[in-house]
Amino acid sequence: MRDRLERIESVKAGSLGGIAAGIGYGLMLSVARFLQHEYSRSFVSLGLEVAIALVSGFLFGVTYRYIIRTDRNNHLNSGAVLAFGLVRGLAQVDVSEFELSQVWIDGLIVGQSLAIFAISRYAIDYALNANWVLPFTQQSQPEVITIDLSEPTLSERKFTTNSIDGLPK
Repeated sequence: MRDRLERIESVKAGSLGGIAAGIGYGLMLSVARFLQHEYSRSFVSLGLEVAIALVSGFLFGVTYRYIIRTDRNNHLNSGAVLAFGLVRGLAQVDVSEFELSQVWIDGLIVGQSLAIFAISRYAIDYALNANWVLPFTQQSQPEVITIDLSEPTLSERKFTTNSIDGLPK
């Protein structure tokens, strides 16, 4: 039952992350197309780009919920955004025909990916603070095992065929 509830919360976090990433990417894409006066691209191509952003945002949302758990560590939160943003952004950079004049465009591509996941992060953080999405909690804490070093080691104990001497009962 607990696993089912955790899955539902993960789907909620993923859906929120996907919607936030899709809206953020759609807005950035619209502004970029407007500024470049590029109106001739097909809606199918634009739709596929937004769909990829939605799926990326969904995967980020699910993963982000598991990464942060109940911690409130800004380095961990920002590290998740940086990791996802760099992987997505650097995958889009074309290095086969490297030109120094194109570096700023590649930087914008990476920056756009970082912005998409930052938008998703803040949407999920808001939902976590408002208790719309519950943070991931471990099902059971690992058991702490203590070893008493004052006891004789196993090799120092005497064993007989009928009984074990020196072991606590």
